[in-house]
Amino acid sequence: MMTIQTKKPIIALTLGDPAGIGPEIVIDTMLNEEIYHICQPFVIGSVAILKRAAEIRGVSPQFRKINDPEEALYQLGTIDVLETRDYDTDSIKWGEVQALAGQMSYDWVMKSIELGLAKKIDAVSTAPIHKRAIKLVGVKEPGHTEIYQNETHSDYGLTMFNCHKLRVFFVSRHMSVVDACRYANKQNVLDCVIQIDKELRNIGIENPLIAVAALNPHGGDNGLFGREEIDHLIPAVEEAKAMGINATGPVPADSVFHIGKSGKYDAILSLYHDQGHIACKTLDFEKSVTITFGLPFMRSSVDHGTAFDIAGKNLANGISMIESTKVLAEYTTKYIGSKH
Repeated sequence: MMTIQTKKPIIALTLGDPAGIGPEIVIDTMLNEEIYHICQPFVIGSVAILKRAAEIRGVSPQFRKINDPEEALYQLGTIDVLETRDYDTDSIKWGEVQALAGQMSYDWVMKSIELGLAKKIDAVSTAPIHKRAIKLVGVKEPGHTEIYQNETHSDYGLTMFNCHKLRVFFVSRHMSVVDACRYANKQNVLDCVIQIDKELRNIGIENPLIAVAALNPHGGDNGLFGREEIDHLIPAVEEAKAMGINATGPVPADSVFHIGKSGKYDAILSLYHDQGHIACKTLDFEKSVTITFGLPFMRSSVDHGTAFDIAGKNLANGISMIESTKVLAEYTTKYIGSKH
């Protein structure tokens, strides 16, 4: 675990699905000089898979196997790799859904959880896994966030999009729009606002201003276009205020993100997946990074998938993984600093 003297968090990068673009973008990240200025990174994955990706990228770093983060050198040009066990890596084919690839990606996630709970790392930056591949080996959770929340026995896994000055949280993510509209009730919105307030204070933001997005056009226009604002969102905001939380809204969704882009709000609560995703990805697709709060350690992810169609073709852009790790290092450093 890092000490206050180093001021650089230890961050594990999980390799993601070895048949996807994860290995290529992890190589890019581990060879980015700026990363080493802000954190101490190492990879949980496979040296054989990384060597194959490095060859595709046309680079020749040194790979060094470690058994514990304490053994890592954290030096640019040398990639420290913690392997979980031996796999038949020669059988992994680029761009295909494979049970072994799903097992490898899941094992790497589980190792990061083990290290995080043991306080041997401060944070995890995750490359994309493939939902069908992990299903082939019996993983019940639909994705990273649910695995981390369940396996760490956390009360919640609060997802935040970081994109320039926007911090966007979500009431719901992976559910139908119809179900998401029903889910955005008073209690669920209030719970999210409470969690956001707590987590932002944990990274040193005092009395954060949290804007709740509206659901209906023009915020419902006093019930003309729906009563969700009147029956659920306004009561949630008012109750949050009564608890001493600096909440505002509901703010019409066609303007809340534009206003937030200027930095007026410390956070915006989006009511469903696409409401917030569209805003952030339109602003800057490659620098939209997912941060998960509420775990015993911080976790980030790129906001794209395994991209099987371009995997192994040296077409993947590593900017998102680099940004994911940079933003994670920034938030983790703030979190650690607020505790001292």
